[in-house]
Amino acid sequence: MDSIFGKIKKSDVFNKENRASYITAVALMSLFTFTFLGAEFLFVNVISRTVSGDRSVNAQSYALGVSVVGFALYPLFCRIFKEKLLSVISVISAIISVACLFLMCRHSTYTLTLGTGLVLFLILGVFGSAVFYKAVCLLKNNEFLARLVGLSYMLGILLQIANNNLIHADMSEAGVLSVFVLLLSVMLIKAGKSCAASTASEGNTQGENNKKDNSGLKIGVVLVLFVALMTCIFGTLDNAVTLYHANGVANIGQWHRIFLALSGLLAGFLFDVAKRKYMGVIMYCVMILSTACLVILQFAGPFSAGLAVFYLSAGFFAVFFTASFMELSQYTNTPQLWAGLGRAVNNLVAMAISGGSLALLNSGNNIAIITGELLLFVLTSITALIYTVKRRELFERLDAAEKEAVSSSERLERLSEKFSFTPREAEVFGLLVSTEDGLQTIADNLFISRRTLERYVSAIYEKTGVKTRIGLISLFNNNR
Repeated sequence: MDSIFGKIKKSDVFNKENRASYITAVALMSLFTFTFLGAEFLFVNVISRTVSGDRSVNAQSYALGVSVVGFALYPLFCRIFKEKLLSVISVISAIISVACLFLMCRHSTYTLTLGTGLVLFLILGVFGSAVFYKAVCLLKNNEFLARLVGLSYMLGILLQIANNNLIHADMSEAGVLSVFVLLLSVMLIKAGKSCAASTASEGNTQGENNKKDNSGLKIGVVLVLFVALMTCIFGTLDNAVTLYHANGVANIGQWHRIFLALSGLLAGFLFDVAKRKYMGVIMYCVMILSTACLVILQFAGPFSAGLAVFYLSAGFFAVFFTASFMELSQYTNTPQLWAGLGRAVNNLVAMAISGGSLALLNSGNNIAIITGELLLFVLTSITALIYTVKRRELFERLDAAEKEAVSSSERLERLSEKFSFTPREAEVFGLLVSTEDGLQTIADNLFISRRTLERYVSAIYEKTGVKTRIGLISLFNNNR
């Protein structure tokens, strides 16, 4: 009853091979976090030197919106192109990204800066979708999924802090980002082999995956709504902070971002408690903290205090939506789409609410702002409850199915020992009692002739003293 990515024993989580895969997944996600956030920071800086703060925020929302298109394109590319062609596309895309970075920094016109920025974020969206999917493939196990996300998020943020504070020229910053984009492209190509192996095994469990897809899709809809509502809150906060930065009130790229890095790491460890059973509840509590942050910013509280609270809560949110969708993707038939959907939903909603949130923030009507936030808070609370319940039900069913599979395996092993089945006879016996396939289908699946299969079946009948397939099924079910 394993997913398409398989399962491994807890004691084998950090053997040599899995440790290498874990490190590769961390590196991939760290590189993407740095390149995406670094490019976003550079883009806002360049744009803000030529237009007003409001237009800078709008340009940022356009970039986030077009990245969503990129996230949606990757699953389509996976269906259309083979892995080798995807590798070529990855290299070409990386080269185009480098060109866009340097053209963006020329400060020639607003139109050129915006246009090259949009192309850049379209490509980064495709890279992001690929990164999240391939990280899931590399892990092969959910045990430390949130920690993986938290650790990679922290490393990506720390790289960005170092880049912002050590490099002050736009062209130099573009050069650093270009190196990391090219490195990300190379690592994606290397990681593609592991994903190809996982995809090759997908067909062997397609029937089970279809069942998981139905359950996964239902909870996925609730999760999308949950993340969308929280993005409305965090997106408004982000726009408020970006306005401060674009208007020269404060530099958000300084030491405050350390809180963002540390909160991401802390979130990873807290979320993984009890197999992420309390992840939704913890995120809900953090959302309350973010609502308090808006009050601090709007009622003339200390900006540094509000910014610190915002970064603490934003780190939890980023780890939450990333880990939640990566986890859910393993129980759907389109993991390439669902693995990166958290970032896509976040970016899409952030773009959609940008105009309204800016108008609200610039209105100076604090009562309207707080009222809107409280309404969102209530809606999000209801959705959080539904998501928590649905997620618990899903994983309770999956745990029960896994225990049943283990029980079936143990029964098969006991009967094999009792009746002295050969390994091939045990395999045939298992297929006879657990499937409704005809003998010809079973023979085809085992790559043997029907006559050979019939000899195995006759041997099984003779050893068990049972004369029919129904009798074998009865024997198997009664041996609990």
